[in-house]
Amino acid sequence: MSRIYINGISSISPQPENIFEGGGIEKYQENVIPALDQDYKSLIRPIMLRRMSKAVKMGLFCSKKALLDAMIDLPDAIMVGTGQGCLQDTEKFMTSMLSSDEGLLSPTSFIQSTHNTVGGQIALDLKCTGYNMTFTQNSVSFESALLDAMLQFSTENDLSSILVGGVDETSHAFTGFQNLDGQLKEKSTGNIDLLRSKSPGTIFSETASFFVLGSQRSGNSYAELKAVEIINSIEVNRIEETIERFLQRNNLNVSDIDTVILGNNGDSRYDTYYHEIQEKLFNDTAQLAYKHLVGENNSVSAYAFWLASKILKEERIPRVFKLNDLNCSQPRKILMYNQYLGKNHGLILLEKL
Repeated sequence: MSRIYINGISSISPQPENIFEGGGIEKYQENVIPALDQDYKSLIRPIMLRRMSKAVKMGLFCSKKALLDAMIDLPDAIMVGTGQGCLQDTEKFMTSMLSSDEGLLSPTSFIQSTHNTVGGQIALDLKCTGYNMTFTQNSVSFESALLDAMLQFSTENDLSSILVGGVDETSHAFTGFQNLDGQLKEKSTGNIDLLRSKSPGTIFSETASFFVLGSQRSGNSYAELKAVEIINSIEVNRIEETIERFLQRNNLNVSDIDTVILGNNGDSRYDTYYHEIQEKLFNDTAQLAYKHLVGENNSVSAYAFWLASKILKEERIPRVFKLNDLNCSQPRKILMYNQYLGKNHGLILLEKL
């Protein structure tokens, strides 16, 4: 297996990107929170912006920033993970269909609503004619994209860089449907208080995080991607042994993990998965969370990947992410664990260079 380096990163979320450097924390009281607006015109032509949904704008903007960070003009391949796709254009198309009584419609919104729109628009803008794949595997969409990137690096000798990212947006109507099966909190819950909540459901958001993975280490490299694993379904009482086996396959013990980043989202029904390993397996390990800041969506684990990359490069952990009081002055190995509604468990392992 060839070594894979993280050479460029970028993220858009409901929090400013400088939150890692001590920037102000955005507080929300709604159960559906938006990503912060960016200076999109600085990297995307204004004439293109008019027709782009939020997901496409975020994805393209993040992609270009990650490439600039990696000092690369053109990646060899593009892989995008998105659980919901371009919801806003889907909503526009469905609304037009209803208002026209199912008459003749412009196909534009429908064409732009497909899940691979983000990856396609990135390729068109960059003029990248290489391998391009979109993964829609619910809350492990980003992990699926990472697995494919690892596979491509191991089988294609001519690949030097791959652009990998995760992006999901919200929409007024379709995100509201998640109220029907209890995915959203019934009452308005402040994001800062989310992890103290004892009720079902969580708060939803929109995020985009993109990374340039390379087969060669650069002077700007953040960390090394060591392993990714997806488990579709598992009982709470088996999560410990599952993680231990994952570490063993990578020649590690629990004590080798300096920091664990967990996907706690305030849903009393399923946060038990995290509590189980917080109180036992990783009781003596620095524990971090992020969804109390940026909310939940199907590709938000990409934000954890961004956070881990920053921590390993800068060798510090901002207090706002901490779940416990244990310190780690020189983090070297970070494990990320995420699940949603008790399914689609994702494990990602990064190591300091």
